[in-house]
Amino acid sequence: MFAIALIPVVLGLVVAWGGLLGWREKLADRGAGVRTEATLRSEDAFRIGNKIAGLPTIVAGVVGIFAGVAGLVMPTTAGTITATVVGVVGMFALVVAGGLLGHRAALTVPEPVPAGCAGCSCGTCGG
Repeated sequence: MFAIALIPVVLGLVVAWGGLLGWREKLADRGAGVRTEATLRSEDAFRIGNKIAGLPTIVAGVVGIFAGVAGLVMPTTAGTITATVVGVVGMFALVVAGGLLGHRAALTVPEPVPAGCAGCSCGTCGG
């Protein structure tokens, strides 16, 4: 049962680390973080979206760590499994909520202007 309780601890550490990097605006656009159409429009949208999603993601990681610790101190196998499942589900829900918040924040970032466009409305800038 020790191994089962370690699953949310390890997941929690990874999730919290990713949330911290996003919150501190240090997350590189290399596959981690909130990756929606809105956040991938520009570097600014990615940075803002992941900054907003960072705090809920950090909290999700902490929930996972606490769930694993709770699983380790449970006196029965059923208690360990229950703590682990509840923690992983809670962690997942918080990550999804943070991702939705980040996506919404990225939508507020203006669309990037195409290279070579002066921002006119002639319709020729889009390619």
